[in-house]
Amino acid sequence: MARPIKTNVGVIGLGIIGSRVAANLRKAGFQVWVWNRSPRTEPNFLSSPLEVAESAQIIQIFVSDGAALIETVSAMSGALGPNHIIVNHATVSPSETREAARMAADRHSRFLDAPFTGSRDVAQKGELVFMIGGDKEALEICRPVLEVNAKSILPVGGIGDATALKIATNLIAAVNVAALGEALALLHRNGIPLQSLCEILPLHAANSGLAQMKVPAMISDDFDPRFALKHMFKDVQIALRMGQEAGIELPAAGAFAGAAMSGIQQGWADHDFSVIARHYNFPDRDAPLDASFRPTPPAEPEASGEAPTTPSRRWKLFGSK
Repeated sequence: MARPIKTNVGVIGLGIIGSRVAANLRKAGFQVWVWNRSPRTEPNFLSSPLEVAESAQIIQIFVSDGAALIETVSAMSGALGPNHIIVNHATVSPSETREAARMAADRHSRFLDAPFTGSRDVAQKGELVFMIGGDKEALEICRPVLEVNAKSILPVGGIGDATALKIATNLIAAVNVAALGEALALLHRNGIPLQSLCEILPLHAANSGLAQMKVPAMISDDFDPRFALKHMFKDVQIALRMGQEAGIELPAAGAFAGAAMSGIQQGWADHDFSVIARHYNFPDRDAPLDASFRPTPPAEPEASGEAPTTPSRRWKLFGSK
């Protein structure tokens, strides 16, 4: 029996996540055409987004920010038509998502708002969680492609709705990590072993997969990036702008933005976003971790981002001199 012909897929943006998505698609038997702003030694690497659109009908985008998304869709526009579906995975603002969708519609192409949660190791295993906003029929056409890299696919509404949900979940992760750092600082300043937090959290309602991953890393001063500080800062800045547009205050988000900006100014931009714990200077590298509190990777935000910008408001978090 002849094997069914699989749709050609384009992947634009070969960072930590995009490169792994492309590799998994190849393993699954898809013909994958790729482009990245910086040239890579990848199979089927093309010279422009336009060439990707000429070669593939479903195009997955993993660029760094809203400006890059708009630029990419614009660059493809000459080749886009009714058979194309653009699937945007970049974390950008809802308004930028809707603008990109409008540009695709002008070329009679369809567009899915498709941010995801999941970090480097999750992407390697093809277990990302996709949140999808947009046309249901377009989603069903893309589903076999998305399933290669998906643990779950969650439809959440129209264009921009999935992006808003992604920003909300990243905000939760940011402020939770800030709170964990502050809790460790309190213990440290009061002479209480930091290991105590590892022992109590599994028995406490505040425990989470995120806490299990980040607390041991903060104690041991291990900030190998699963999701860089500069990228989380970018996403929290989007949340602050969304709050401003909605007429609501987001003080916890503002506080994290202040801590993140301070860390970026100290050269920590490419470290994991939990590096804000370094503001308190409590590394305890020799402390053994309790066997009941081992890192269990949660679904973390994706590793994508942009050059940091100055937050609209600075919040002083630290009791530093």
